[in-house]
Amino acid sequence: MQNMITITFPDGKTKQYESGVTGYQVAKEISPGLAAVVLGMKVDGILTDIRVPLTKDAAVRFLKWEDEEGKQVFWHSSSHLMAEALEILFPGVKFGIGPAIENGFYYDIDLEGRQLAEADLETVERKMLEMAKTGQVFERREVSKDEALKTYQEKGDPYKCELINDLEDGTITFYSNGSFTDLCRGPHIPDTSLIKAIKLTSIAGAYWRGDEKRQMLTRIYGITFPKKSQLEEYLKMLEEAKKRDHRKLGKELELFTFSQRVGQGLALWLPNGAALRERLENFLKNVQKVHGYQQVITPHIGQKELYVTSGHYAKYGTSSFRPITTPQEGEEFMLKPMNCPHHCEIYKAKPYSYKDMPVRLAEFGTVYRYEQSGELHGLTRVRGFTQDDAHIFCRPDQIKEEFCKVIDIVLYIFKTLSFNEFTAQVSLRDKNDTSRYIGSDENWEKAENAIIEAASEKGLQTQVVYGEAAFYGPKLDFMVRDAIGRKWQLGTIQVDYNLPERFELEYTGADDKKHRPVMIHRAPFGSMERFVAVLLEHTGGKFPLWLAPQQVVVLPLSEKYNDFAKKVCDFLNNCELRALLDDRNETVGKRIRENELKRIPYLLVVGEREETSGTVSVRRQGEGNIGTMKQEAFADLLRKEIKELIN
Repeated sequence: MQNMITITFPDGKTKQYESGVTGYQVAKEISPGLAAVVLGMKVDGILTDIRVPLTKDAAVRFLKWEDEEGKQVFWHSSSHLMAEALEILFPGVKFGIGPAIENGFYYDIDLEGRQLAEADLETVERKMLEMAKTGQVFERREVSKDEALKTYQEKGDPYKCELINDLEDGTITFYSNGSFTDLCRGPHIPDTSLIKAIKLTSIAGAYWRGDEKRQMLTRIYGITFPKKSQLEEYLKMLEEAKKRDHRKLGKELELFTFSQRVGQGLALWLPNGAALRERLENFLKNVQKVHGYQQVITPHIGQKELYVTSGHYAKYGTSSFRPITTPQEGEEFMLKPMNCPHHCEIYKAKPYSYKDMPVRLAEFGTVYRYEQSGELHGLTRVRGFTQDDAHIFCRPDQIKEEFCKVIDIVLYIFKTLSFNEFTAQVSLRDKNDTSRYIGSDENWEKAENAIIEAASEKGLQTQVVYGEAAFYGPKLDFMVRDAIGRKWQLGTIQVDYNLPERFELEYTGADDKKHRPVMIHRAPFGSMERFVAVLLEHTGGKFPLWLAPQQVVVLPLSEKYNDFAKKVCDFLNNCELRALLDDRNETVGKRIRENELKRIPYLLVVGEREETSGTVSVRRQGEGNIGTMKQEAFADLLRKEIKELIN
């Protein structure tokens, strides 16, 4: 009789199987319907193929399309299917990498001078669908480094050879499907018949390994689904996303612009955008004031040594701007890539006792990081951005309480701005490779446990992800879904035992001895630029009343009523409402249409009747005419609405 192993399922139930049973066999025994839709599995937290034999006791979780990791397995498998189609249609094509991404996948290819047109994508799609229907099985094979190199040298694929050279012998695997074999860690779906709908979405250029000095490759993006209806829904979402593109809306609403003379990735905030941003900042400042934060201001540059001490130079030096030299020999400064080292020095400026803790320092601090030009994208990826940064210096016994208070701030922001659907990602260190991180194992365990406990106490829906921690500590990242279902990372909270050690921060304890504080990093918005971009796309530019750059526009029916319209406008502005006058020599219908396109929440139309009675005719964005009322009543209506929105 073979050895028996015990499989533990997510609901805590266990069952015994013969050693060597595959995940697929286990799923099929539970339900043939389950086996038909399983895309992969996690064995003791490790993502793997469904057909892998199970040889020891293990916790097993099956992944379906509804699981994010299931989608990643599905899309990565789809990139292999696309590569196979490309190899058949374009003999001699050379391959770079083909990972799954947040929505779909891509593959970087070298066509050696041949051009790929958008029309070619349809040909590739048809070939992929044709092959998918045959149910190609993904076969995994371990190979030696010598065999792997020989395979791709004979094939004449230099990019794969370069990747293999960076791998250790004994860690290399090939995956084959149909006529195609790829260097790949996996995992993959059982076979290609699960892929029912395919859309190759775009073609772009991408430097090999992100290096501008290397070969420019062709990057093909695509997405696949297990049902045709899901693709149809996705394409509808893409159309809506085009309408909501923050770059388009930012131009229409005159919020921000970019200038080649100023430089790529450096946003210029126009009056409307600056006003919007200022209100967001004031909103958070008021929230922070209630929670005991103190505002600080730090320079935009700092000595290079500051970032060497913090560890940022070693970890981020390649993605930072080059140091700035001065007339003083050997003196080097850097554009600030992070605010935290500056805040450590502020903390050090005076002594603290255990009674003074926690110390909460906040700053809307602008930082600068060098992003490659191909990675820049509107406000979501820029080279200069302002973080709503704060650092809490606290005693070890205060960590969980402080962490919970920060979670409260994040949840209040999400509620106020109608981000109603979100999850929290607990980002921990890679268990198998701790070389990427600084600090002791003991401190890391303390920090990780504090985050997990705080998230649990607040009842957050969480997902634990290994390998996504910052180099100095674990973090809690908030992932929100916008109005059309896309996922964005907004807001982060991080626990850090390491910077206080590097900067030798201290406080005097009750025992009259020196102790090391713990540092909590937090940015509920993340950055002002990215947050505004996401908010723009989430709302479609229809900001909540309290945030809208202009809340009211007053439209006189004709020139005769311009004076009365101006009095209405002045009255509202004196009530601390934001109103503007549109008395252009255009028809009232045209002015209404144009102002509605500007997404101004309220339009007031005034004529003879309104002037005589001291009233205004009110139109609300998206609702049309809602009636006539006194100016005072209208002002009260808006104040009440604003109060309800931000309380």
